[in-house]
Amino acid sequence: MNAAIETITLEQRIERERQALAKYLKTVLSPMASVSSSLWGDIDQLDKLLKVSITYAGNSKLVYAVGCDGRQLSSNISSDHIDTSKRGQELSVRPYMANIAQADEFVLSPIYVDKNDHRPCVTALHKVKDDEGKIIGCVAADYDLSVLPTSQDAVDEVPSAWRQIKGDPAIRQNLFQQARVNSAMDQRLDEVNDILTDLITQRGIFHAKLHYSSSRATLWVYDDPHRYRLHVLDEIINPSVCLAYPRKPYPSDATVSEDNVADIFKRLAELRNADETIYLRSGSLNVVNGMVGLTFSCDGSHYMSADEFLAKPDSFWFGCA
Repeated sequence: MNAAIETITLEQRIERERQALAKYLKTVLSPMASVSSSLWGDIDQLDKLLKVSITYAGNSKLVYAVGCDGRQLSSNISSDHIDTSKRGQELSVRPYMANIAQADEFVLSPIYVDKNDHRPCVTALHKVKDDEGKIIGCVAADYDLSVLPTSQDAVDEVPSAWRQIKGDPAIRQNLFQQARVNSAMDQRLDEVNDILTDLITQRGIFHAKLHYSSSRATLWVYDDPHRYRLHVLDEIINPSVCLAYPRKPYPSDATVSEDNVADIFKRLAELRNADETIYLRSGSLNVVNGMVGLTFSCDGSHYMSADEFLAKPDSFWFGCA
């Protein structure tokens, strides 16, 4: 009899990956926390220690020390810079900093999108104890999710010239009797685009379709192209969804430049919001065959290469419904 195939939900997959990350990062930060306690009262020396320790912090982009009151003690320490201006900044408003003194020895934040580089990140915190075992604060490290280890579980066509395919005549006849209604996804498009860009460039998604009106996304994984993944809005705007897709190099046979992925999703969002009558209902990108697909409110569909799509002016779209 064949062994049963394990089936897990998205939430279970994310939680499993979080547990693995927590185990790894706790091991990475534990030595830093242990040594830091002896220098807790000397901020300059603490900065020097953290500067040395970042080399061993598992590709962290930033390390720093925080007191039990949620106020930062040290500078922000990166591999090439010490930012003393961050000493004393208030961090207690961050959800994972709440009641740090009562928290477990190690805390892993939810996945979030960094407001500066728009990439999914996570913060790890390890408590620091004095010689008597009293909690005096914690050391923290910020990580770009793409540099962290993930489990390796599973999760040739040349682009043609532009094609337009007309849809249902009944929809076209009633086009000017309807107007776009803002969907839940419309209100979160920047977040959706940031997550989709990371999933495609860092996590093995080669084809993604956004259904703007119904606020859902369908994704195809490079290593498992015969089955698509369906995500509702709450899932696709949650940066933790990145944990459900193991980190993969950008496809070597992709015909779309990695640098153009974000621009394509931004352009799709512009077409969604450009007009209240003729608007985008869904848009897709396949980075392997290099095609962008669009379906408008008139039920007309367009397919073209990514380069051609980025080159088209607004006037092109609204003159050919």
